[in-house]
Amino acid sequence: MWKVPTHEDTPHPKRVSVDASATTGGGASSDPNGLNRRRTVESRSDVEHVAGSIELPTATGEHALESSQTLHDQAHVEKSRIYGKKGGPEEEEEEEEGEFPEGGLKAWSVVLGSFLFLFGGLGVMNTMGIFHSHLYENDLKNYTESAIGWIFGTHSFLAFLCGVQIGPIFDAKGPRYLVLAGSIGIIIMFFLLSVCREYYQYFLTFGVLGGISVSLLFTPAIASVGHWFRIKRATATGIAMTGGSIGGIVFPLVYQSLIPKIGFPWACRVIGFIQIALLIPANLLLRSRLKPKPGSKASIDLSALLDPTFGLTTFGVFLIEWGLFVPLTYLTSYAIATGVDASFAYQLTAIFNAGSVLGRWLPNYVSDIVGRFNVMIVTTTFCLVMILGLWLPSEHNHNMLIAFTVLYGFGSGSGIGLTPVCVGQICRTEDYGKRYGTCYSIASFASLTGIPIAGQILAHSGTYSALIWFTAATYIASTMMFTAARISGAGYRLSTIF
Repeated sequence: MWKVPTHEDTPHPKRVSVDASATTGGGASSDPNGLNRRRTVESRSDVEHVAGSIELPTATGEHALESSQTLHDQAHVEKSRIYGKKGGPEEEEEEEEGEFPEGGLKAWSVVLGSFLFLFGGLGVMNTMGIFHSHLYENDLKNYTESAIGWIFGTHSFLAFLCGVQIGPIFDAKGPRYLVLAGSIGIIIMFFLLSVCREYYQYFLTFGVLGGISVSLLFTPAIASVGHWFRIKRATATGIAMTGGSIGGIVFPLVYQSLIPKIGFPWACRVIGFIQIALLIPANLLLRSRLKPKPGSKASIDLSALLDPTFGLTTFGVFLIEWGLFVPLTYLTSYAIATGVDASFAYQLTAIFNAGSVLGRWLPNYVSDIVGRFNVMIVTTTFCLVMILGLWLPSEHNHNMLIAFTVLYGFGSGSGIGLTPVCVGQICRTEDYGKRYGTCYSIASFASLTGIPIAGQILAHSGTYSALIWFTAATYIASTMMFTAARISGAGYRLSTIF
């Protein structure tokens, strides 16, 4: 809250007006319902007086230091907060280009376009369990779980790693040509899958081409939403992210229905035609708002990791990605191994994604009210409890397995839906593409290795229990990282919205 000093506290004030919406990084604030209100603070000469009585968020959404700090330290922090790191209020004014629309036909049409792109792109990623189980039982039955896992690990790896190139290109050129190339790639992938028979063919088609194509859709789709929303950014991003969950429901059910009737090759072709129907309108709807930055370079901004909040957030995302896709990939094969009917085991992927529909929207909606990092800590803790409380003891209890599938699907939705918003909260909007690309380029190595490591653990131990403990360990470490990032950005006070 803002506590404006009285005239007795500041006998000679010169008042300047500061727009709170230009100083909250990605949109987190202790006043989520009134970010656009203009608030009055003291001029540069009186900042020392103001610092002792005003609690302000810092330039990355951080809240004021605890009252135990000295007035001198508080004044220094508030100077940086009000005038920016380089000392000029004009830099705050240049940070954003006008007010964020926060709604309207154009803004929500961008959300719809993003939804359709993620339906086609992330929907494929959320169907990896079906592909994994089918290949293990048919064309690649002579290969180990770990070897097959490299196909899907490479897919996830490239989907995130390519953000290092795509993020800055998006900043410089906008989304148009990126999403067009990704759309063509994902359509070609499905038609090529229909003629694949060998390991290297599946690796190049699904792993390499599919991963790059998903990245060309995923990064611009998320970053474009951030151009149109600030206060409601988490909610809008969450709505768009549900597209991946809907795709993860539709595609497994299509495969399960069509493979017995027309075979795997024609089922892939049918999905290819569905992709055409999704991606044509998506290309027409998606657009950016901010002016391009021609000087943007496709490079990782490793210096950003020196910011403790961003660095801890990045490694928190890394750890989530390390474990996130393990249940999604091995859930079907685990169910079959524990005696679940094969036809129902294939439906578990759709059930998982049905749970994540609400999980990708509701936490984002709540996070706009109580804080993005606060919700992230709660959801990672929830996933950990579900893994150890339901998945681990579910070997002989199929009802418990179903409960885990739904609840973990809900809890894990924030692992994809909320993490981009957390990154956006702690950087300037015009730097969002590069920061987002940096974060997910690092996290991509977790996606590359997580599934094969889980397969190797399964091969050596001969039991899924060790694989489950590996997944639990990643969530323990991730919760610790996000908690540390929250403390770095907002302090220890539990009531702080961050």
